[in-house]
Amino acid sequence: MNRFSTRLAAVALALVFLTCVSAQAKKPKKQKKAYDLSANPLGNVQSKQPDKELYDKAMVALKKGRYDVARLDLQTLLNTYPESEYRMRAKLSVGDTWFKEGGSAALAQAEAEYKDFETFFPNAPEAAEAQMKVADIYYQQMEKPDRDYTNAQQAETEYRDMINMYPDSTLIPRAKQRLRDVQEVLAEREAQIGFYYQSRENYNAAIARLETVADTYPLYSKSDQVLIAIGDCYAGEAHFWKIQPRVPGAVRERLAAMFDDKAADAYAKVITRYPMAPHVEDARDRLVAMNRPVPEPTAAAIAESDAEERSRTPLHFSDMTLDIIRRGPTVVEAARVGEPTLEDPARTLAPDVTKENLALFKDAMDAGKPVAPVTAAAPAGPNEPPTTEHPSEAPLQLAPPAAGSSLGATIVSSPSGPAAADPNALVKPVGPINSAAPPVERAAEAPAQQNDIKPGEVPSTQPVASGGKKQKAPKADLSDESSSKKKKKKGLAKIF
Repeated sequence: MNRFSTRLAAVALALVFLTCVSAQAKKPKKQKKAYDLSANPLGNVQSKQPDKELYDKAMVALKKGRYDVARLDLQTLLNTYPESEYRMRAKLSVGDTWFKEGGSAALAQAEAEYKDFETFFPNAPEAAEAQMKVADIYYQQMEKPDRDYTNAQQAETEYRDMINMYPDSTLIPRAKQRLRDVQEVLAEREAQIGFYYQSRENYNAAIARLETVADTYPLYSKSDQVLIAIGDCYAGEAHFWKIQPRVPGAVRERLAAMFDDKAADAYAKVITRYPMAPHVEDARDRLVAMNRPVPEPTAAAIAESDAEERSRTPLHFSDMTLDIIRRGPTVVEAARVGEPTLEDPARTLAPDVTKENLALFKDAMDAGKPVAPVTAAAPAGPNEPPTTEHPSEAPLQLAPPAAGSSLGATIVSSPSGPAAADPNALVKPVGPINSAAPPVERAAEAPAQQNDIKPGEVPSTQPVASGGKKQKAPKADLSDESSSKKKKKKGLAKIF
């Protein structure tokens, strides 16, 4: 019995094995995966031309991630068939191999290849694609708003160049959306810096940063908060001047009113420009607290703001969680409608804000001062002394030239003589009238010097008397001088 069961099990296993073998034999062989190469519009996919074969081989290698093989095939195509119809696509695909390979070095090489393509084929339709990929290189390397923003600035520049250089390209909508995403990151960076300065009560620096955001990036998702912060900074300035004890009361009131006006303008702009923003009610409450009128937005402003808010994707918990792990920034809150800023306006600088505040302070100080009347200064008369307020008349009269092209002039002197005397003149003539000038006298000759020594004579050192004889020099009186010969001896010295 045991043998029979054992044989039966062996037969069953044999039948199962034979069934599997036959099924495997009937199974068709696995066909080679076919790659879709119909995206190339420059030639027939079924063409057997050598350049077409090289191009297709390179595209297959590119799809499989064999970037070195793809570059080798493309370079062979460019070097062997310089007149091929695939040369433009091959040149562009060389940059694609570096772009898909990734890495800082590979992306730098890809940018160089795309720039070369734009240089060699500036009028080709693929030039817009090359410029778009150059911008995408920097877009992929963007950091978070609180990190290095160099790549974000370069991406903004490249997308703007693409939109301005190729306005008819089909890639314009995609480029504009990427530009909105980049400007969202740059605006977030500037706004964070402005909010930090506001928290430190450095109002001038905060206003400069926040006004730059409001003027440059109107599609920023937190534009309403930016304008409210600007108004709060001006309100802080008004409060600062209200509590200054050394400033006169009238000046304090005028300065506070000026800064309150600026704060009210910022709050009103939130209502008129972003009426559907989340924080528009905060702006209304601030205006009501200041006893200022609340403006009403127009229908066009409401429609524009509503379209912008509806186009934004709300930030979910998963986005905030992935933002911790992800290298790049989160741009889900960027607007999907509206025209991005293609040219940056002039930035608002903190020194400019300080100058405006100083001008307001000066206006407040000069508001209560009386203005002195300004009178025209009359010239002085011919016989009056000139002063700063009353200049004298010019004594030089110009006369027309007699017989030449030279300019003649006559000096007019004051009148003299008894007939021309002015009884009302302040300065009267002094001295004789019509007195002739005395003749010029010749200077007298100087007397001859008696002590001169003539050439060839030897000066004498002996004094000469009045009679011409030489006198002896008097002897010196040495009686008062001490000498060892006349000195008296004292003590034991007398014995010797």
